[in-house]
Amino acid sequence: MWRTRVGYAGGTLPDPTYHRLGDHTESFQVDFDPAVVTYEKLLEVFFASHNPCGKTWSRQYMSAVFYHDDRQKRLAEAARDRIAGARTPILPVGVFTRAEDYHQKYELQNDDLLKREFRALYPSEPDFVNSTAAMRVNAIVAGHGRGLRPEVARYGLSEPARRRLEALIK
Repeated sequence: MWRTRVGYAGGTLPDPTYHRLGDHTESFQVDFDPAVVTYEKLLEVFFASHNPCGKTWSRQYMSAVFYHDDRQKRLAEAARDRIAGARTPILPVGVFTRAEDYHQKYELQNDDLLKREFRALYPSEPDFVNSTAAMRVNAIVAGHGRGLRPEVARYGLSEPARRRLEALIK
């Protein structure tokens, strides 16, 4: 994966926002290189990491897979049926609307030291949101940094920020 963004998908309301969501679902968009990781592998990771038996109390927070085309739909349905059972909705994405800036890289933005460092590296909001490094550091701060230790030295961070990341990876 080289980029993720959070936003709203699957609904019909034009230009949804967090406070005017309509029938959309909070979601995340993943950009990836299929030569490096397949869509099938991403589906496998998704279905292994959520509870397909949990009851959704709201469309806003439901767990679903949104597809872009018939091939993705077929693969998502097959993965769901093979891995997770039939409770997880497989829905057309419609239009993905990027969430407000304060929702992007949420975990990273709540770590003052790392936030300062990344805002200095990526001063424009689109550059920050679209940064592969910011995406990966956001994952580390959220507790999903296994395997990312070799990359930390390449981010161009200060010594205290680098030590902070290495401690989070442990």
